[in-house]
Order: sequence, then C-alpha cells, then structure tokens
Amino acid sequence: MSILMFGEELVLGGGSVIFTGVMIQPEQKYFDALFKGTVDYKSMNDKYYPLVRKVLNLNSMPDDIYQSKPFGHSRIWDEQSKKAGYTPYPIDSIFNWDVIRDEINCKVRKSATIGESNLGNSNGAKFDLTQNYLKYAQETNLAKVYPGHEVQSISHDGKQYVIDVKKINPEGKVLKSYTLTCDSLFLAAGSIGTSELLVKAKHLKKLAKLNSYVGEGWGTNGDAIVVRSFSISEGLTQATPSASKIDDETMSSVPATLENWYAPGVPVNIGIAGSLGMAFDTKNRAKFVYDAKKDKVNLLWPKTGNDECEKALRKLNNKITLKSLSVPGVPLVVNDVTTSFTAHPLGGAVIGKATDNYGRVKGYKGLYVIDSALIPGSTGLVNPSLTIAALAERNIEEIINKDFYL
Repeated sequence: MSILMFGEELVLGGGSVIFTGVMIQPEQKYFDALFKGTVDYKSMNDKYYPLVRKVLNLNSMPDDIYQSKPFGHSRIWDEQSKKAGYTPYPIDSIFNWDVIRDEINCKVRKSATIGESNLGNSNGAKFDLTQNYLKYAQETNLAKVYPGHEVQSISHDGKQYVIDVKKINPEGKVLKSYTLTCDSLFLAAGSIGTSELLVKAKHLKKLAKLNSYVGEGWGTNGDAIVVRSFSISEGLTQATPSASKIDDETMSSVPATLENWYAPGVPVNIGIAGSLGMAFDTKNRAKFVYDAKKDKVNLLWPKTGNDECEKALRKLNNKITLKSLSVPGVPLVVNDVTTSFTAHPLGGAVIGKATDNYGRVKGYKGLYVIDSALIPGSTGLVNPSLTIAALAERNIEEIINKDFYL
C-alpha cells in the first residue's frame, strides 16, 4: 500500500514494474459502456493514448524476434487460432526489442526470453517505470522515491493529511515507523491498496466525509488463465513478451478475447499454449468492507461472479483445441480455464462516483486517486495499463491547471 504526495516525496505501489508489458487501447464501444460519459473517448483517443504511447515507445513485436526460437510458442498459438478461423493481430508492449535481440544472441543475461518478467527484468528488457515516468520525476530534482515503505493508514486532522508509514526490509522486518503530513495527497497504491486505505479511513472516521461509493465497483477485468497442452513448438523456453490476440463477440453472452501468453512458472517448453483470457463482464462487481475485529479490509466477490466469463472463455478455447488437435488444460495437472485470479484488479474508487470526473475524491479538497482504483472493474477486452496511464495523464493535467495553477 502506497501513496503519491504532491511535493518532494514519493512512496509508490501498484504492479507497473512487474506486469507483462502489454499496452492496448480499448475499442470505443467498450470504453463508453464502462465509463458512461464520465471520460470522453475522443479526447483520450486524440491526445492521451498517443501521449502515453510516445512516452513509453510502444510497438508490436518485430518479425525477426517473432521468428526466433524463444517465440516458437507464439507461432504455434497463432497457427492454432487460424485453424479455428480466427485472425490473430499484433499487440503493442513496452519491451525494448534491442535488448531482446541481445538476449537471443547471448550478449546479455537472458531474462525475458526464458519466461522472466512478472518479477521484473533487471537487464532492461522491459521499458518499465524505473526507466520512464519515475526516472523522469527523479531527474527533475523535485521528487524522491522511497522504496520499502508501507502505508498503514491515512487521515485528515482538519488542516493536513496524515499518513502513518512503516519502513520494512526485504524480509518484512519493520525498521522504522513514522508519520508524514502533506497538504495534498495523491493515492497511487493500485486498486487494492488505494481501496483498502480509503475504506479503512472511512470506517474509522479518519476520512468520515467519504461517500458511499468508496470501496465499490471492483472487478477482475474478466481475467482468466487459459491453457492448451500438446501444442509442441520450437524452443527450449517460452519467452514472456506477448505477440498477438484474438477476439470473439459471437460465441457467448459476453464478448471474449485470448491473448498470446507463455506458461508462467514452467522453466522449459513442454508444449503448453498459454493465454491470458478476458471477457467483457459489466455486471459482476465486488465491494471492499472493513472488518473491525481483525482490523482488515475484505473484498466480497459474488460466488457466481466468474461464471459467465469462464463459460465464454472455455467455449473459445475449446473451439481452438478441437480444430488444432490440442488438449484443453493439462490433464490431471492444470485446468483449462482458471478464473480464481486476476492480473488486473480494477475499481474501488470509481471515477465519477467516489471521485469527480478527474479523480478528485468527493468530500475532501486536495485528496486524489490517480490509479487503477478509478477504473470501473474492466477496460473492455484489453489489459488496462495503457488506459490507466492515459487516464492519469488526463487527470493530472486538469488537476495541475485548475487546482495548483497560480
């Protein structure tokens, strides 16, 4: 759990360093169905999505890399999809393809090409926050990053925001506890962290004026791990960067997509074709609630909340396995569709409800949400990272111009 304070100090959270690097813009029909006019798609499309693309140097996988051995699983994934009548299309990511080439040619330590990425890429293969936005902030000499800090609670004393912080070492030992104060507080702890801090503060009346929407509207982005086996491909390992995706709006009650992935946690290529599945569910949402006895914030997800998404993604995967003579899941080892996880927690302080249309938290001046907690549970059949970043660019521009302009 983390905060971003306006001023000199930065304590940050979320998953933007360890994610898989995929950055895709949603189609307008899905975007508008989710945001319902609180955010104008045209301005995002014309200005803020392109701005993030430029800053992050987004592009799709070059053909020479796609044809290399570590991406044999990507090619077999595309071949299987084509046999089922789909047309895979390339997707953008933040990977530095020159570093990937160096990995392939044994010029640097292998990382992304052997299935590492969800714990970061220390060789710079992924152009993550440590190389762009955070780096640029530090270079201004107006911001400092404090790693290893965990925010315990936030409150307002009538004049300033008060933040209780613990400094911890990599083994989890508390090294120091102290309190910070600031005039303006930006929450950037990721959907879970930001929501937990706000819900706890509301319940304990440390931020008693927060409205009833705080903690609501949380969703999984319709995520699932989708697996096929007996998909033999070239290469001793499966590289992390994703090459392509397919969409299907017709097979089920909810549109679904599969995105070329790798087999996380499997060190060698054993013929698994892994996908990140996403389904467009606008109905099932969870709520954060505070448990006073345990001093803990819980997430209440409906028991049947994953059913529609699971059904849609299973139909899509089964269609491919039938045509490609592969096998759903890994028999007796891994299920074909696993929805008991999400790579993309979204919501909890939804824009236009818990906040105004630019992330200003209702009820408190100088309190802002700037992260994935703003997103209403889904970004519409795509990974949310590009939308989160573009929305942050949009909101901070408005906030600086209106709230801090002198």
